Amino acid sequence: MARVYTKIGDFFSARLAGGSKKYFQFIASDLTQLNSDVIRVFKKQYPIEEKPSLSKIAQRDIEFYAHCVIKLGVKLGYWEKVGYLSQIGNTEKIIFRSSTDDRRTESSSNWWIWKIGEDQRYVGKLTGMYKEAEIGSVIAPDSILHRMKTGEYDFVYASIE
Repeated sequence: MARVYTKIGDFFSARLAGGSKKYFQFIASDLTQLNSDVIRVFKKQYPIEEKPSLSKIAQRDIEFYAHCVIKLGVKLGYWEKVGYLSQIGNTEKIIFRSSTDDRRTESSSNWWIWKIGEDQRYVGKLTGMYKEAEIGSVIAPDSILHRMKTGEYDFVYASIE
């Protein structure tokens, strides 16, 4: 397999069931979370044979943000690089969350939040806009693909009270 090179702005396509696909874009490297890749996944599904312009895709609604290892997903065949667009959207408002509780805990009041490249900050119970924060763990490629297909991750994580 050829070596995969990635840079912020790269677009990827992931095949879904039923002959459709979704796109995501590499938007940042987050030093706060193991210098992992941060992606924005677009909500709209496209037929496999359709090749929409990246600029049109980038104008679509975002389904979720996540930390992952893009190169591993390419290597495992979950997605492929399809192009580059320098516009990556506003990354300053993206908030991630992490709990110090056991992942099997029904609910947690021990939350940490952060924005890309910023230190984590303990907030305890999630309130207001923090309830919308994305899970900040580095997510396995198959779990990213599962969420793209179903709207939910395929693992247990402490819920918000």
